[in-house]
Amino acid sequence: MKTGEKYDCLKLDNQLCFPLYACAKEVVRRYKPFLDELDLTYTQYIAMMVMWESGCVSSKVMGERLFLDSGTLTPVLKKLEEKGYITRKRDKDDERNLLVTITDKGTKLREQAVLIPAKLSSCLNLPQEDALQLYTILHKFMDTIKASAE
Repeated sequence: MKTGEKYDCLKLDNQLCFPLYACAKEVVRRYKPFLDELDLTYTQYIAMMVMWESGCVSSKVMGERLFLDSGTLTPVLKKLEEKGYITRKRDKDDERNLLVTITDKGTKLREQAVLIPAKLSSCLNLPQEDALQLYTILHKFMDTIKASAE
């Protein structure tokens, strides 16, 4: 093996993780102006997406759904509660569980947020077929990561 070949695995262009990182960072950057209008960070936005779908969910389930640990999720939920979009309460049946419930104000926010996916899509310029293929591959990858962690 040539010396150069030994280190090929360390070349940035040979990494799967780098384009994933760079694309994720850039997509979140493109979301920012739209989310600024709603006074939300990207992490707050995806947490609200879970709330718009479920209405009420445990913080543990939300963390699993968003791939966030409690140290990252707790401040996000506190901030959303301060803004009046959610409430957090201990489960009466099991005090260890923290239940997160959307408020009327949080539900109303969905009307403004519903425009964001189309706005983002228009500035990414990715053909729908490519976007669907990427979506499918990334979800398979997430499922693989989730399964290997269990």
